[in-house]
Amino acid sequence: MGLPKGLQFFLLALLAMPMVGTQAQTAVTAEHWVDSCADWDAWDKPGPPFRVLGNTYYVGTCGIAAILITGDAGHVLIDSGTDRGAVIVRDNIARLGFSLSDVKILLHSHEHIDHVGGMASLQSLSGATLYASPAAAAVMRNGTAGEDDPQAGALASFPVARVGGLVNDGDQIALGNLRLTAYATPGHTPGALSWQWRACEEDRCTTLVYADSLSPVSAEGYRFNAHPEYLQAYRLGLATLADLECDLLLTPHPSASQMRQRLSERQSLAVPDACRQYATGISARLAQRLASEAD
Repeated sequence: MGLPKGLQFFLLALLAMPMVGTQAQTAVTAEHWVDSCADWDAWDKPGPPFRVLGNTYYVGTCGIAAILITGDAGHVLIDSGTDRGAVIVRDNIARLGFSLSDVKILLHSHEHIDHVGGMASLQSLSGATLYASPAAAAVMRNGTAGEDDPQAGALASFPVARVGGLVNDGDQIALGNLRLTAYATPGHTPGALSWQWRACEEDRCTTLVYADSLSPVSAEGYRFNAHPEYLQAYRLGLATLADLECDLLLTPHPSASQMRQRLSERQSLAVPDACRQYATGISARLAQRLASEAD
């Protein structure tokens, strides 16, 4: 007598997983995350991990994303959360059945405490190499936002991390069967990066983009229109993001791309033209901010 169909499907899915080290054992779904988390939730509130698509997993907190991409030669982790949040990221990776020691590369979105504050901790635990944009690398090395950051002076410092390599616009990070492309998207910070890669399930492959926050917020007294070169780079990054192939959008703050809403409505996380819609929305917010500065 053959195996039950449900068990057959489970075993086939398990064998198809590209991973190194311990096989994933815990079946945690996106619905568990929706039940545990609220929109714009607290940075360090624990939330369960879940598979996004193929070899891509959400391992962050309720309020701050961290993305694990597993491969045949090791794994890539984008963002760490805060120093406290990094403990949740660590536990979520283990909860999925993966080993933190198999994380070989650490990447970032933007260089603020809520997204890279735990990078030093995860680097120490995993021994992974951290790659950063030149502007972000300087911040990672001293733990303080740079003077050219719109929020300079308004953010807490964080533990310093070792930068093992620099990433520039258009560079590709390769690890075994993994390929991720970096795109410079400054604006929220000078060193912000957005990432693009492919994930496959069975015979269907999808292009994912982890797009930076890009929100035009600042410390009191900062004026974007007083920094024309920075503003030009900001707009160029938005234009780049809008033109990317982008079937499934993720963002450092999950609610910025309505992740919980899409999951709770049982919609697919894949949305046509997602990056263009996201960039258009940010561009409108930037225009409003510039108009307010002109008043």
